[in-house]
Amino acid sequence: MERAVVLRRFLMFAGCLLWSVVATAEWYTNEQAIMGTVIRTELWSDDPLTAAEAIRLVNEEMHRIDRSMSTYKPDSEISRINRDAAKNPVTISAELLELIARGIEMSRLTHGAFDITYASVGQLYDFRAGVRPDEKQIAATLPAINYRFVELDLVERTVFFARQGVRIDLGGIAKGYAVERGAGILRAQGIAHGLVSAGGDSRVLGDRRGAPWIVGVRDPRNSDRVVARLPLIDEAISTSGDYERFFEEDGVRYHHIISPATGHSASEVRSVTIIGPDATMTDGLATSVFVMGVDNGLQLIDSLDDFEAVIVDQHGRLHRSGGFLPPKK
Repeated sequence: MERAVVLRRFLMFAGCLLWSVVATAEWYTNEQAIMGTVIRTELWSDDPLTAAEAIRLVNEEMHRIDRSMSTYKPDSEISRINRDAAKNPVTISAELLELIARGIEMSRLTHGAFDITYASVGQLYDFRAGVRPDEKQIAATLPAINYRFVELDLVERTVFFARQGVRIDLGGIAKGYAVERGAGILRAQGIAHGLVSAGGDSRVLGDRRGAPWIVGVRDPRNSDRVVARLPLIDEAISTSGDYERFFEEDGVRYHHIISPATGHSASEVRSVTIIGPDATMTDGLATSVFVMGVDNGLQLIDSLDDFEAVIVDQHGRLHRSGGFLPPKK
């Protein structure tokens, strides 16, 4: 990374204030409960009809992606894959084929820290009900976690599972993909300044009319406290944290970010925030780094152009990737 870019990131990181939204007649905001989270769309427009149509199209797209990729909907493409792909190849949409392929690429990049087949064990957890698998159940299902069992035929547009018991879940990249699609819709509608967010994933277009968008990274153990403030101009940001879906039992926190190697909740960090040019990537990298831990995670991020990370480790200490540090003299 060039010295000027490193210096810019450091100065912006060190000097920014908390994100605050100033309500004006030209800022339009909408929130909807979709994909099991809050979808927020915010944009600047001088035409209320254009703003309303852009927001409608974003929400419509979120519903469409949810119908295709939700494991909670029995008629979704993902549910159909999980039912049938171990029996015979399943023909799927070009969109889903590409996203599964991107998930497999992320697995290769992270040496398996990211793995969409984590659901082979992950399906046994119910974080709302406080239910987790016992060691015997994990041992029985863990061998099915391996992205290499997912075989794609790009010509025939099919997916096949090479082992019984394999299940996939795109939760590690689907919301990032959705907000990236939402931002593309705003751009196509002529919106130059806007934001689309889905839970811990956000994509911003441009700036906030003369200043960067400022997003605070929350303290994983105190929702009222911010541990970092990140400036964004036409970038994506994703946060994975152990406080999103979890329950505690006998002093142990069980959460939804499952290590593919163990079938247990990853425990080396409390939260990971990634910024970069593409929300699908930031979403997947946030999950990956969470599983990899501080040292391996930062090594990965520092090897990638245009991506940066802020990590809160298991002791509450803050770690930053190279672009947030002062440039070496």
